[in-house]
Amino acid sequence: MKKSVLVVEDEPLIADDLLFHLEDIGIDHIEVALKYEQALEKLKDHQFDLALLDVNLSGNHDGIDLASFINRQQPIPFIFVTSYYDQDTLSRAKQTNPLAYILKPFDKREVTVNIEMAFHKIALQQQRPQQFYIRDKEGLLPVKPDEILYVEAFDNYAKVITHANSHIVSHTLKSIEDKLIPYGFDRIHKSYLINTGKISRISEGFVFFEEIPIPIGRAYRASFMSNIALL
Repeated sequence: MKKSVLVVEDEPLIADDLLFHLEDIGIDHIEVALKYEQALEKLKDHQFDLALLDVNLSGNHDGIDLASFINRQQPIPFIFVTSYYDQDTLSRAKQTNPLAYILKPFDKREVTVNIEMAFHKIALQQQRPQQFYIRDKEGLLPVKPDEILYVEAFDNYAKVITHANSHIVSHTLKSIEDKLIPYGFDRIHKSYLINTGKISRISEGFVFFEEIPIPIGRAYRASFMSNIALL
């Protein structure tokens, strides 16, 4: 399997165990980092296809901090390796969108299944369309997901709002949600699907896109707020 994997684990015996499992699977390039700082150096020097991150790294930064850095600076898919079940840790971990979790103590079969499923998900993500087409009176208009601010249910149709335009499409909001969720969209109301990367601010039960307020539905509020990373 011609893939490159970074293992970040501060317990050398566990790091070696993961290394042997990955070699048995057939991963042809594996780097091991025992500390957060060492992992940063390896991320700068190599391009990895996947990272295995121990949640409980010793030092001032843990594996979730490293996952946040990866998401901001050098996006690659990652799996958390953890023996922690407490709610606070899980809540922090979920906000970084890991591909999977491998629980300690683990065995070869568990590692194999999670790694193979991770690469399957990565392959599916790489096949995602870079843009969609919306039909208008001139024909088919290309729209990239990143250009969309939000989508509003509109009778039996949906209204797609971008910075420059709005478009009426003959699809339900649910069918559009299924296509846009992988691009960072979130359903916050029975009538609204939003691009979370385009939010200007959140205030008093509304999210704002520039000065446009979109209500957060009561049934969606807890789920939406739990996915927000606060400093």
